[in-house]
Amino acid sequence: MPERTLGLAAALPSRALVRIAVGAGILLAGLAGSPLPAATVTGVAAVLAVLMLVLLGADAAFSMSRWRRAPLALERDLPQAFSVGVATTIRLGLVNAGSFACVGELFDCADPALAMPAMPLGFAVGGGQRQDFSVEVLPTERGLKRFERAQIRLRSPMGFLDWNLHIGNVESRRVYPNFQSQARFAWLAVDRRLATLGLSSVRRRGSGTDFDQLVNYQAGDAVRHIDCKATLKHQRPIVRRFQDDRDQSVLLALDCGRRMRADDTERGVGTTHFDQALNALMLLALIALSHGDAVGAMTFGSAPGQEKRFAPRKGRQALNALMAELADVQPAPVFSDYEALASDVLRSRRKRGLVVLVTNCRDEETSELNAALGLLRSRHLVVLASLREQVVGRIAAGPLDAPDAALEVAAALDYEQRRRDMLARFALAGVLTIDALPGRLGVELVERYVVLKGSGKF
Repeated sequence: MPERTLGLAAALPSRALVRIAVGAGILLAGLAGSPLPAATVTGVAAVLAVLMLVLLGADAAFSMSRWRRAPLALERDLPQAFSVGVATTIRLGLVNAGSFACVGELFDCADPALAMPAMPLGFAVGGGQRQDFSVEVLPTERGLKRFERAQIRLRSPMGFLDWNLHIGNVESRRVYPNFQSQARFAWLAVDRRLATLGLSSVRRRGSGTDFDQLVNYQAGDAVRHIDCKATLKHQRPIVRRFQDDRDQSVLLALDCGRRMRADDTERGVGTTHFDQALNALMLLALIALSHGDAVGAMTFGSAPGQEKRFAPRKGRQALNALMAELADVQPAPVFSDYEALASDVLRSRRKRGLVVLVTNCRDEETSELNAALGLLRSRHLVVLASLREQVVGRIAAGPLDAPDAALEVAAALDYEQRRRDMLARFALAGVLTIDALPGRLGVELVERYVVLKGSGKF
């Protein structure tokens, strides 16, 4: 709400007043150096001071009276939510319900994570009118962000004072991950279109899947799927058609530890490994929900007490709830405990399902991660998705034009080889592994999910 009264504490001298005061000082200094008597100079100074005080008092009184009768009001037109890294235009409206024009400057006070153009915005809104501003806001991180009350410097009627005031209301909006890509990929739920993204097509085996409906036999249909009773009844070949198993459970386990804070891109907004992993998991959740499966999530490696738990749900509303639950999660500078995660999953999920573990693992964690994966595999089908750093690949592909460069390339190649060996050992133990760059993770996860659904393994 606007401030209903003006206090002298909110008054600031305007530039016009400063210039007048400087001019008066120069005038009095000149008079003091002239042959005029000192009493005359003192009298002139007193007259100027009294005149200035009268004018300032009248200006302040007029300002207070106008503001008391009709203060300016601020209206913000904000979207329901923002997406990180997506510039959004918001509208600010200054409404003058009085009969006199208002001139000044507007400063909108938003969270530092909401990048806005340079302030202030000058305004001159006439009596009974409204002035609108279009401001582009670029969210740079996820979470709940606040728009504080806006600040204005309102010029007084005579121009001697600037009133430092706050108007408008405090408003909050959530900044979600950028799900525009998920919206573009919504049609991936239709399996026959997967090939357009370079994803492998999947041949349905028919066995181990859910019965869908009876259809007329067509060339190429498996003879073993012919329904004898329906064929005798209709006097033509009728086959049973199957669909992927439904009502399965998919649990997304997201690492929030220190390695997920890495960012080896040059864009700088919403490009950390954690942000891209979150986008990939939302894409996988969208596809799994469209296939009739229930999707849940849990985080690990967070600061104590900051872990998130989302019980598996079905339906498109589950995706909205999952977005809201994970939108403000941030990676923490702590070590991730894989064995604690595995124990937590076994306690909370007794029914067999698919567990997708997204992390950035190193070969020095082989023993701990192997123990955790062993626990998870005792009950669930496990997919381990490990993010690969682009910067390591760039170093490994660098030119050998200096002794130091040769050492860096050798170290990068050794690191990559040890990482591949670790994932190969996990794969030999029966763990499904994905080794992907952050930007490629979403497509890799969807491809693996579709293959698993088509093969009837879960």
